[in-house]
Amino acid sequence: MKKRNLFLGLALVSLVFTSCTDEKVTAAEKSVDSYVVYVDSIGNIEATEANANWQAIDETYQIKVVEADLAIENVKEKEAAQARIDASKAKYAALQAQMEAEAMANSKQLLRNALFGEGKIGDDMNFDWVNKDNILAVYNQFVNTAVDNKDSYSREDWDEIKLMYEALDSRKNTVENEGLTSADNNDIAGLKLKFGPVYTLNRMGAKTEEMQEAKE
Repeated sequence: MKKRNLFLGLALVSLVFTSCTDEKVTAAEKSVDSYVVYVDSIGNIEATEANANWQAIDETYQIKVVEADLAIENVKEKEAAQARIDASKAKYAALQAQMEAEAMANSKQLLRNALFGEGKIGDDMNFDWVNKDNILAVYNQFVNTAVDNKDSYSREDWDEIKLMYEALDSRKNTVENEGLTSADNNDIAGLKLKFGPVYTLNRMGAKTEEMQEAKE
């Protein structure tokens, strides 16, 4: 009788152990599946919506990727599961790089719109619309916008501002030969004197701040 009870006890323990193991395997496989499906779903989100909600998307991603990495030890087909996880990591990295590139492009365009006017300057850097009659107004908007917003610009913003400034100066050399008045030329010179130290000091400050943040 004692032997029979011992046998039944061992069988029950074995059954419970097997049940717990099966539950771990099922939960682990669900974690891997959930991670892979989540990454796939991000690729189906419209770009503008994804960009606007990227922080929340990334926070959820970080939770799911950790869960998947931890679950790998409990799945039955470890190599196959790891391959799926690695593929999804690569897919997410590509999506993230795309979002960052689009965000940077949008940021540059917003900056150009502020400096020159909505849609005046695009990626083609075409300044043909600037002429002897409007160039003073263009310089005035550019310089005053940069000065008014100097404290909000990053180092990358200042680099873009410098690029735009040099392109505008290049256009000025052409406009001068088209009949730019002495009065307008003098006013532009004054604006350039105003812009120079603002650019130098604030670009340096933005770079120092960026380096400090990198150290932290």
